[in-house]
Amino acid sequence: MISVAEARQKIVAALTPVARETVPVAESLGRVLAMDAVARISHPVADVSAMDGYAVRTADAVVGASLNVVGESAAGHPWPGTVGAGQAARIFTGAYVPAGADAVVIQEDTEATGDTVAVKEAAIQGRHIRPAAQDFKTGEMVLPAPKRLTFRDVGLLAAMNLPEIEVFRRPRVAVLSTGDEVVMPGDPVAYGQLVSANGPGLCAFVRHHGGEAIHLGVAKDDETSLRALAESATGVDMIVTSGGVSVGDHDLIGSVLGRAGLDVGFHKIAMRPGKPLMFGTFKATPFMGLPGNPVSAMVCAILYLAPALARLQGLPGHAPATTSVMLAASIKANDKREDYLRATLARDSSGTLTATPYAKQDSAMLTTLARADALIVRPPFAPEAKPGDYVPAIIMSTDI
Repeated sequence: MISVAEARQKIVAALTPVARETVPVAESLGRVLAMDAVARISHPVADVSAMDGYAVRTADAVVGASLNVVGESAAGHPWPGTVGAGQAARIFTGAYVPAGADAVVIQEDTEATGDTVAVKEAAIQGRHIRPAAQDFKTGEMVLPAPKRLTFRDVGLLAAMNLPEIEVFRRPRVAVLSTGDEVVMPGDPVAYGQLVSANGPGLCAFVRHHGGEAIHLGVAKDDETSLRALAESATGVDMIVTSGGVSVGDHDLIGSVLGRAGLDVGFHKIAMRPGKPLMFGTFKATPFMGLPGNPVSAMVCAILYLAPALARLQGLPGHAPATTSVMLAASIKANDKREDYLRATLARDSSGTLTATPYAKQDSAMLTTLARADALIVRPPFAPEAKPGDYVPAIIMSTDI
């Protein structure tokens, strides 16, 4: 058995990013930027007012001064004139600052009478003015690639006047469930059968992490069915199976697909749940064989499939981030395998994030996985941990 870290390193090292494509910026949320984004326009384009008030010359706008109002500049309607000695221009937030002015006196610090305005607080040079290109300038590289784009990034790219950008295309991942006992949701469930959680769940996982999922269906525990479905996975960037990777008489992935072109890079990881994971290539296509138990499959997806998908999209494929949380219940000492415990999270009166592991950690219990907010990470041979101790956890919930 190899370690969790070594398994992830081997998976990421075996993968190369997929091809690139151009998409509209408005449709780029969640995509991975493939080229550094360079601004096609400065922001702001010119000096603009940050407040409503009067654009003035600092030398003229002293306390008690009375200035002639000679123009008005509003957002989208700049005044083309020049502010001269003893003059001011009415200005509104977002409007271009007219030539000659070097400060803005806010409306509250003035008193207007007809075409004149009295200054009640002296102007300070540059005050209340957002200088041209304060945010970014034409030709500046603003967003470096690779980067998964957030809604904030999309707004920034649009402000840079980029209607389209180059991103890595979505990796195509074939998902194959195995087992005579497995049927799809909605199909008749005979005695001895169960409904597939892994097929729909893994497809959803792939899509959530930026990929395109192709569900191949359920392969029976015979060579003809398994080989036929596996070989139907053409034009994909990765094949992911669930079940059939352990050592039982009906675990056929290694033997059957081995005869059909599966080259196994490694098999079995020192972890719980998820020990029998298999990784390699099937006819030159990256292959990941996940355990059949649904919790084991999903935990392995978090630890290995997510970094693999990230790497295919041009990202480094780092390990899932961990956060230090305070235990609300005891955890026994660990053995030689790295352990991942489903837990709920809460915040105590001081705001500290506390974790309560589920008493039952059976790898077939999907309810605890769905309700869990985090996976507590227990390194090999970790000693007993007690309430109040801090432990690392992978946060799964976005609502904490």
